[in-house]
Amino acid sequence: MTPGINAGSFSCELVGWEEAGNLSRILATKIRNSGYSPDIVIAIGRGGYVPARVVCDYMLHEKLTSIKIEHWGIAAEKKDTTTVVYPLSIDIGGKSVLIIDDVADTGDTLRAAVDYISSLGPSEIKTGVLHHKNCSSFMPDFYAEYVEKWRWIIYPWARHEELFGFSEKVLSGDYISPEEIRTKLSERYSLEAEIKGLTEALQDLVVCGKAEESGGYYRKKR
Repeated sequence: MTPGINAGSFSCELVGWEEAGNLSRILATKIRNSGYSPDIVIAIGRGGYVPARVVCDYMLHEKLTSIKIEHWGIAAEKKDTTTVVYPLSIDIGGKSVLIIDDVADTGDTLRAAVDYISSLGPSEIKTGVLHHKNCSSFMPDFYAEYVEKWRWIIYPWARHEELFGFSEKVLSGDYISPEEIRTKLSERYSLEAEIKGLTEALQDLVVCGKAEESGGYYRKKR
């Protein structure tokens, strides 16, 4: 259960590149200190791509590949099912595996990943994430930070598309300025967006046919 999502109005946390890198380092250190040395690291796409690469860097580990699982869309839009859309392309039979993602929220993505990887015959599977939320039904083996009070976490590798999605949520049928949109994002989602990045997201909403622009003001596409 994700309590914030169900409320319709919830808090977001913007994570910067430096913090994301530090969390990845903490995660790698915990894995190394545990003594676990996987044969291969598997990133869950898309959120796990960057942290998995950084974790491999700090672990001096060269064998990294990925799968893609669809569970969350843009701006906290949850899909109906959790599906492995890009399966693994190599044989991991008898190998020890480390699965990396950015966050354990509902836990559904990690559970689907472990179920799928287990079917391929590895000798051992462990999981690691940057953030482990207390509402997750799946307990990762390793995590950099425990999130007790739920909020939607926006990582730097998804900042633009999240601004795109959340901006669409607050647009109405009346033209409003980026400054007014920024205020709405702050009030509804505790999302403090920079005007430059917000304007770029709004312009993409126009390009995608989801918004209309007139004189620097924006509204939902009619």
